[in-house]
Amino acid sequence: MQDVKEKGAAQGGLRERKKRATRAALAEAAVRLAAEHGAEKVTVEAISAAAGVSVRTFFNYFDTRDDAFVVIDADAGARIRRSVREAPAALSPLEALRDAMAAELAEAEQQHELWRLHAQVLHASPHLLVRTLGAHLADETGLAEAVAARIRAGGPVTAEPASASSSDEERRGALDLYPRLLAGVASTAVRTSVEHWCARPEEAAFLDVFQEVFALLAAGLPAPPA
Repeated sequence: MQDVKEKGAAQGGLRERKKRATRAALAEAAVRLAAEHGAEKVTVEAISAAAGVSVRTFFNYFDTRDDAFVVIDADAGARIRRSVREAPAALSPLEALRDAMAAELAEAEQQHELWRLHAQVLHASPHLLVRTLGAHLADETGLAEAVAARIRAGGPVTAEPASASSSDEERRGALDLYPRLLAGVASTAVRTSVEHWCARPEEAAFLDVFQEVFALLAAGLPAPPA
């Protein structure tokens, strides 16, 4: 029985990795084609062909063509939220967020070119930029909810937080400011790390920059020596 469970878990993990790889291939194909031809001229058929999959497969991952341009990895937010909720109780909310985001950004240096092209595509297509900002705000709200759930539980949480009942609203209100602030600050810290590293990649590895930024946050942002 144990062997069957382990085999099922392995197969489930393999399926998830394949799904993640297919989504990533479609998003990368969309970004590269848009950078070369302009997003408005790129079709679902062209994206699917470039990724080596069928149009039907494309729509298994994206509802519309524009969705493929909006977020390079649409599942990253869910993985980060789960990691924050399930992080060891000894970690502070900031440390849990730092570790969850670091795991997602482990291959950041290999993604540098794609990030640059993605930014280029978004700035050339204002409607896609607006949609992307909306997606990031939604991810930030979800992250704040994950932090709030962890704080309310006093440690790891193994499931998505349920909708609050009316009796929980007052308690939720007391926790509302800190989780939102932490999620917003952490998102800004990631963006700052990426922008700083992209401007001078020869000075330090990306994850070193990332860890330095979060160390400054943990220390309360002390002013640097003159």
